[in-house]
Amino acid sequence: MCGITGFISLKADSKADLTAAIERMTRRLSHRGPDDQGVFVDEKAGVALGHRRLSIIDLSKNGRQPMTSASGRFVMVYNGEIYNYQSLARELDQYGVVWKGYSDTEVLLAGFEIWGMEKTLKKTNGMFALALWDKEKRSLFLARDRMGQKPLYYGYHQNYFFFSSEIKALKAHPSFHPEISRDAVIRFLRFSYVPTPYSIYNGIHKLTPGTSVEIPFHCLNNQQILPPQPYWDLKKIALAGIANPFSCSENDMLDRLDRVLAKAVSRRMISDVPLGAFLSGGIDSSLIVALMQQNSTRQVKTFTIGFGEKAFNEADVARAVSQALKTDHTELYLTPGHALEAIPVLPGLFDEPFADSSQIPTFLVSKMTKSHVTVALSGDGGDEMFAGYNRHFWGRYLWEKLEWFPVWCRILCSRLMKAVPAKTWNRWFDRLNHGLPGRYRQHRAGDKLFKLSQVMTASDRNEFYYLLTSCWKKPAAIVVNGNEPDHPANRFHDRPAISDFTQWMQYIDMKTYLCDDIMTKVDRSSMGNSLEARSPFLDPEVVAFSWQVPMALKISRTEGKILLKRLLGRYISNDLIDRPKKGFGVPIDDWLRGPLKEWARDLLNPRRLSNQGMFQAGPIQTMWKDHLSGRNNYQYHLWNVLMYQAWAEYYGHG
Repeated sequence: MCGITGFISLKADSKADLTAAIERMTRRLSHRGPDDQGVFVDEKAGVALGHRRLSIIDLSKNGRQPMTSASGRFVMVYNGEIYNYQSLARELDQYGVVWKGYSDTEVLLAGFEIWGMEKTLKKTNGMFALALWDKEKRSLFLARDRMGQKPLYYGYHQNYFFFSSEIKALKAHPSFHPEISRDAVIRFLRFSYVPTPYSIYNGIHKLTPGTSVEIPFHCLNNQQILPPQPYWDLKKIALAGIANPFSCSENDMLDRLDRVLAKAVSRRMISDVPLGAFLSGGIDSSLIVALMQQNSTRQVKTFTIGFGEKAFNEADVARAVSQALKTDHTELYLTPGHALEAIPVLPGLFDEPFADSSQIPTFLVSKMTKSHVTVALSGDGGDEMFAGYNRHFWGRYLWEKLEWFPVWCRILCSRLMKAVPAKTWNRWFDRLNHGLPGRYRQHRAGDKLFKLSQVMTASDRNEFYYLLTSCWKKPAAIVVNGNEPDHPANRFHDRPAISDFTQWMQYIDMKTYLCDDIMTKVDRSSMGNSLEARSPFLDPEVVAFSWQVPMALKISRTEGKILLKRLLGRYISNDLIDRPKKGFGVPIDDWLRGPLKEWARDLLNPRRLSNQGMFQAGPIQTMWKDHLSGRNNYQYHLWNVLMYQAWAEYYGHG
């Protein structure tokens, strides 16, 4: 796992200038690769490539980058892991390849020489972002993994074409002085992240997962970028799976899932450095750890974060799962003090405004984990693959009921629900929960009802879904001179014709939320601590398998991930499985009224907001006061603004 960066100069930069610039950029990625560094400079072409290495496979100098192919034609910098590199190497042996080492980097380069880029990428099973300079064609190729686990930014600015794992490396170049995109700020306020292919800066893009893009030398003068070309298509995988669902018995399906997931876990346990796993106590991470322990001759090291607030704490369950699976377990209880220490780090860690508050525990559990191991497996992707989010089952059946009611009736109900403060609803449901079975209990019901009141006026299922997944419902209203560039329901023009609402939501989640929220959070939090995180659920075979699972084995009216739960039941007792989903939430609402109050008040100061000229101060102040009073919980809306403000302060943008 590493950090990559580079540029092509459209000016006649000297070799000394090219080298000095790429070395500065590369140093900014030292956290992604503390073990080694290297640069490549081609003065005639104006090309400079930089690499920082976190050594995982082949720790010798034979794994160093930038790496040149055997013929000398290609030079590559690469970030990631190819889990099937050994089988690819055996395929390449028949072509007479002579190996210098045993790194997956060398295997990729040999594949590009013999099979070409597209065929090689199609053969890979892994997570990666790479840049390949073709000396013969005088072209730069960029590529990103199927599910967007590894980041890759690119674009023209001034007289340069840039690319990098993180924007901070671009900022180290003396000619990089970008403008903030107000369109991106609006999108960020809606989704809590800046969605692909956009970035927070005009002219800089994120490469779409599952694609590659070529930058031919002849396109540079006109600053043209050819459209990214897909080498893998989630839509085809989804439609093929839905058209050919498994028809075997449930036990046979469990056996198949056990095998395909165990294989994915086994691939991700290949490492020349110490390895462990995140264990939240949830279904996904527990299943991954169970399969790891089954595949290991020693105790798997597991790590979890706990909270003093019982409503958010799953550390006790994680501990019980660890005991059942006999892992070597370490835990850390998160306090507001930990959050206060982490928050100043977040803007520089993420480079763009990013407002999933679980970034705090993810960063801290990564920091703790790195003190013990260098690689950690996670359960990320299980919710998307096997329908684990509340919207996948709760939202599905709610919309089926709501669409029968006229809009005027839903508007009236929405107003009535908002008339009762969220804290009052919470108090009433807390009393009811005492008499209900665990799976029917509603945690923070008032907050959910408040969210329901905001989405129940949707005109169709598309709008209903996007309102469910939007934070600010009208973000342009609080951005000065704001105008939302497109309706969120029109983000994807290639949406497949999937009739089942849950499957449709799963597809959109995989295309958007998984890459831009979950994977961004995991990548920056782990790599910010020089830790590699691997996600077995995102194995292409597991992804394809998940689309063939009948919906009856994914969701019921009250729960999701049914098949995963039944498989986990083969490894641990059901009392550790049959629990309400808590996710990886953080009590931001209470913290904003308490230990984070002064920090937030300073960033939300009306004069400060007005002077910066990005946000309308009035609506934000009204929401801030309403939140402080406890009448309603505006933690997510406020956290988005706060994360933008903290980012802007960190980078001197006002």
